[in-house]
Amino acid sequence: MPLSQRINVLLPGLALTGAVALLAYAGEHMELSILGGRWIESLVLAIALGILVCTVRPLAPATRPGIDFSAKILLEIAIVLLGASISLSAIDQAGVWLIAGIALVVVLSIAATYATGRLLGLPPKLATLIACGNSICGNSAIVAVAPVIEAGSQETAAALAFTAVLGVAAVFLLPLLYFHAGMSAPQYGILAGLTVYAVPQVLAATAPVGLLAVQTGTIVKLIRVLMLGPVIFLLGIITKTEAPTTAHRRPLVPWFICGFLGLMALRSFGLIPDALLTPMALVSNILTVIAMAALGLSVNIRSVAHAGGRVIAAAMLSLLMLGVISYGLIAFLQIP
Repeated sequence: MPLSQRINVLLPGLALTGAVALLAYAGEHMELSILGGRWIESLVLAIALGILVCTVRPLAPATRPGIDFSAKILLEIAIVLLGASISLSAIDQAGVWLIAGIALVVVLSIAATYATGRLLGLPPKLATLIACGNSICGNSAIVAVAPVIEAGSQETAAALAFTAVLGVAAVFLLPLLYFHAGMSAPQYGILAGLTVYAVPQVLAATAPVGLLAVQTGTIVKLIRVLMLGPVIFLLGIITKTEAPTTAHRRPLVPWFICGFLGLMALRSFGLIPDALLTPMALVSNILTVIAMAALGLSVNIRSVAHAGGRVIAAAMLSLLMLGVISYGLIAFLQIP
C-alpha cells in the first residue's frame, strides 16, 4: 500500500485519539488550576475519556486502523524515548546493600503480587501488569510491560485505572504513617521511595517530612525505576520462549526494548545532549497519552467493570505486601 494511502487510512483514528488526548490534557490542566495539583494523570484521564466515548457511541470502522496504530506503534516509540529519562547515575548516590535490597524488594513484590492475582482468579497477563506496576513505577511500568507480554487493551486499561487510584491514596496515607509510627526521615524516605508509584507522587508524599526525606525517597525511587529495564528484558525473553510457534517469526527481544535500553545506556554515559532530554521526555509523554486514549477507545467497559473487584483486591494486597517487605528491608539494613 502506498504511503499516502496508508496515511489516509490512519487519519480518522489518529484524529480521534488526538482529540481524546487533548481533552485529557485539558482535564489535567483544570485539576492544576482548581485543586492545585495533578491528582489524576493525563494518561489515566485519556483512558477514561476513551472508554466513555466508546461506550456512549459506537465508533466508525474507519477509525479502527488509526486507533490500533496509536495503541501499538506510537506506544512503542514512547517507550523507546522513555529510556532517555533514566540514568544509572542514581546508583552512585546509594550504598551497595541498599541497591541490592531495592532490587530484592522489586523481585519479591512482583512474585508475591503475581501469585496473589492468580489466586484471586485474574488472567496471567493482568496479574503480571498489576505486579509490575505496583512493584516498579506504576503507570510507566504497566505501559512498558503491556506490549512485551502482548496484553489486551482491556487488561491494560483495568491495571492502569485501579493502580492509579491506589497511587493517589498512598500519597495521602503515607505521611500519616510517618507521624504515627515514629520513623526517622531517612527511614520514611526509603519507605516512600519503595512504595509510591510515580516520582512526582514520591515528592508529594515526602515533602511534608522535609528535605532529607525528599532526597532519600527520590534516590530510592530512581533506583527502583532502573529495575524496569531488566524486568521488561526478562519478560520479553520469557514471553517469546513460551510461544514457540511464533518465536521464529519475531525477534527474541522486541525492538522497542532494545531501543529503551540503548537510550538508557546513552543517557547514563552522557552521550545524549542535555538540550534534547526535555523535548524527548515531552514527546514520549504526548505519544503515551495518545496511546492511552487509543487503549480506552478499544475497551469494553463491561469487561473492565467485571474485573474491577478482583483487580482492586489484588492491587491493594500488592501495595500492602510491598509496604511490609519494604519495612522489613529498612529494619534489616538498620537504617537510622
